[in-house]
This record gives sequence, structure tokens and C-alpha cells, in this order.
Amino acid sequence: MPTAIIADDERLMRDQLRLRLGQAWPELEIIGEAKNGDEAIELVEQLNPDFTFLDIRMPGKTGMEAAQVIGSKSHIVFVTAYDSHAVEAFERGAVDYVLKPPEHERLLVTVERLKTHLNKPALDVNSSVTAMLSQLAEKITAKAKPAYLQWIQASIGQDLRMIPVEEILFFRSDEKYTCVQTAKYEALIRKPVRDLAEELDPSLFWQIHRATLVNVNAIEGVTRDIRGRHLVLIKGKTDKLEVSRSFLHLFKQM
Repeated sequence: MPTAIIADDERLMRDQLRLRLGQAWPELEIIGEAKNGDEAIELVEQLNPDFTFLDIRMPGKTGMEAAQVIGSKSHIVFVTAYDSHAVEAFERGAVDYVLKPPEHERLLVTVERLKTHLNKPALDVNSSVTAMLSQLAEKITAKAKPAYLQWIQASIGQDLRMIPVEEILFFRSDEKYTCVQTAKYEALIRKPVRDLAEELDPSLFWQIHRATLVNVNAIEGVTRDIRGRHLVLIKGKTDKLEVSRSFLHLFKQM
């Protein structure tokens, strides 16, 4: 049975890739997961997987740096959010790639390629491929990382869903989870509002409470209750989101 490990610093992305690989190649056994390049190298040494799925950007040792250490010990498949530069670079190299978020049709292509390499020795990440990766790293560095999140990975029951941020009405946190509310459904993530506030476009999402972010396009109006609290009304919803005093200045223009 073919084996693989997945290395990505985002748990939800690891879960989603595991799920999509299971659908595209049921026989492939995922025997380990890593959160960074150093852990990936250790797993390759311990488990000797046929394939290693490496996210390019990880804390500590990156996927590109890990690949150079792994060398010919495992077939490398890079996972990246940078499509234009990645496609150009990887098509010329001796490795395959998967774009984030992983799509079923593209994974089927990857699976067919991997099957042809299953009984062949892994290609070493030699000087030519190292040079290719260095060029890619320079392009990625030159091309600034998108300033704000474009989509959210969230759980709905046992399923993972990729939600475009513009479809999200508001985020509201409790002690353990953050609720992601859209017009049609509610999902959960573990990332707190304080982190989301730094990663979302502040012109689109306003923080109105230490535990609440609201999409400005979803605001129907602001009202006050009998206790004098300011509450945001959401279009098409009965939810009323409390506004903390420190954030009332946001509504002076309304």
C-alpha cells in the first residue's frame, strides 16, 4: 500500500488535503502529519513514506528547505497558494505540486503522476531543482503575500468548507470556538477574533467587540436597547451584535 505524510502548519488544511487525497486515491495511506519542515524531515526518517506533501510556507524550516534535506528519501509534492509562479516553476522541475485549496480534479492529475513514480526511486532535490526553488522563493518574496485573508477554512459537522470572506456576515467568539456566520449556514473555527482582526481587511470587517467582527456590508443599522447598549442589526438575520464603547466611533459616520 502506498504511503504519504502531510506537512502544513494549518490543521484545517492538513485535514482537507487528507480528505481530498482519500477521495482521489483511497489506497494511499497517510501515515503521519507535520506542522513544519523540521517535523517533516523527522517523519521521513522515521516512517520512510513513498510521498511527502510539503507546504512551501511553514514556520521554522520551510517546505523548500525541508525538501533539500529529504532529498531522494521520498517523492516530494509541494503544496502552495501561489499559482502563477508555482505552476511555471514546478512544471519545469522534478517535483509535482498541489494548489491551495486542493481541488478534486487537480488531485486526480497529481495521483496519476504519483502512481507512475511509485516503484521508482525518488529524484534527489539536486542543484538544478534547488536553483529552481530559489528562483521561486525570490518570486514569492517579491510578490507580497496577500495582505488579507480571501477565504476561511471552517468546520461544519465532519466536513470542511472553504468560505469566501465576502460571504461571511460576522464572526463571534466564545471561550473555545469562533462562529462563522453566513446567510445560509453557521460554521466553526478555532482562530480567535483578535487574530482574525489582524488578517481581515479592516475596511470590510469592523471589530465591534473584543469577541465580534462584522462585515460592514451586512450591517442593516444600529439600535439601542433599554439598557442603553448599542446593537448592530444584520441584514436578513435576527442576530443583534453588541457594540463595545471603545468601538462606537466606527458608527459616527452612519
